[in-house]
Amino acid sequence: MTRPAPPSNPPANRGDTPSLPASPPRVVFIDDDEDLRRANVQTLKLHGIAVDAYAGARPALPALTPEFDGVVVTDLRMPDIDGLQLFQRLRDIDPEIPVILITGHGDIPTAVQCMRDGAYDFLAKPYAADRLVTAITHAAEKRRLVLENRRLRAAAFSADGEDPLFIGATPAMQRIKQTLRHIADADVDVLVEGETGTGKEVVATTLHRLSQRRNGALVAINCGAMPESVIESELFGHEPGAFTGAQKKRIGRIEHSSGGILFLDEIESMPLAVQVKLLRVLESRQITPLGSNEVRNLDLRVVAATKEDLGSPAIRARFREDLFYRLNVVTIRIPPLRERRDDIPLLFAHYLGQASRRFHRDIPEISAELQRHVLTHDWPGNVRELAHFAERVVLGVLNEPPAPSPHQPDPDTGLSLPERMERYEARILRETLAAHQGEVKATLQSLGIPRKTFYDKLQRHGIERQAYAAPQPGSSTD
Repeated sequence: MTRPAPPSNPPANRGDTPSLPASPPRVVFIDDDEDLRRANVQTLKLHGIAVDAYAGARPALPALTPEFDGVVVTDLRMPDIDGLQLFQRLRDIDPEIPVILITGHGDIPTAVQCMRDGAYDFLAKPYAADRLVTAITHAAEKRRLVLENRRLRAAAFSADGEDPLFIGATPAMQRIKQTLRHIADADVDVLVEGETGTGKEVVATTLHRLSQRRNGALVAINCGAMPESVIESELFGHEPGAFTGAQKKRIGRIEHSSGGILFLDEIESMPLAVQVKLLRVLESRQITPLGSNEVRNLDLRVVAATKEDLGSPAIRARFREDLFYRLNVVTIRIPPLRERRDDIPLLFAHYLGQASRRFHRDIPEISAELQRHVLTHDWPGNVRELAHFAERVVLGVLNEPPAPSPHQPDPDTGLSLPERMERYEARILRETLAAHQGEVKATLQSLGIPRKTFYDKLQRHGIERQAYAAPQPGSSTD
């Protein structure tokens, strides 16, 4: 039986072979021909592909579940369970597991029929090593997209009912969750900082729900949207005749929030004259409505939100320093999405689920280009922008496919510096071994390190030098 010889060097990206996915493709390779199996395993390892090799289909079946995240490559003619029977069993387990069939010329009609039934590809013997790598790489990318879409749909509906703020597991969001639980019943005023669309109001809502004030009102005021001519009356209330047009008594929003929580959004937009009165209320926990001499006590808790740095000297001309210090008892900063990219897929899934239920539409298949856009876009509008984008995806009204972002996410995000250095060192060792076909002397000269250090590093990173060695003429071993 003719077997393909592994190339002397694995190509970085030869011909039509696409770049490998972020995580190495995983392959279950099944063939009862030991020489062919060993040669192909070596070829795939040289290309950075993880391989589990089996001499028959039966021992491979336990690993082939609906959660299997790789590609199956199998010979058609095998004892016990042949490739066609294995393909039919895989169709029952998960019809979207990609299967690549290895065939002799007499089996090509069978392979073609299997492709009509859903097999991914077939390779006629003898086949080039690059042909096998290309087929596996494309199939692995397809499988990755299938599983990602499944996870996205599952997350979209499992996240139903959660606050968007709490969908995410990045360290910054975990700290916010912990802080909110810790201060929920402390009755301290809270200052929330964050860019537009990060979810500052969600913090106030969550704090209200977690606190003992949950039975009181959550009164929200957007200081930037309220005209200066009415803001005092809205906040502090007034008595009849307090000013022209004040015909009836009005309870102000501050007094209405007594016993609950007062949420002041965009507080940096509050006029200076009103800031003076608000400071007095915060200090005394008392209020005097416009046109009245009556002082009323308040059971007050304030959550103020801002997209500015109120502690910056540059803002002093329009925001009082003493009010800032009075509000700044506990400060919570919500990071923008670009600083917590690991949370974006879950948030996107949440909003896809919301949009699906709202518009009574199924969640569409998410392409690789769309996934890259979601992960690499800077999202200047943050959670609000992401939510609206998810709605357009569900409605199918994207004006054009998202353009590739020039900013790719750092795969080492969240790792410490020593962990990043370890990962980088392992990558250099593998690349140098591959370049010199596992030849120790040339590798040592290229790396400029002693032999003992070299072997210590291989052991620490779990790298097998033999996997990169070129096969000897006439030999079928690794």
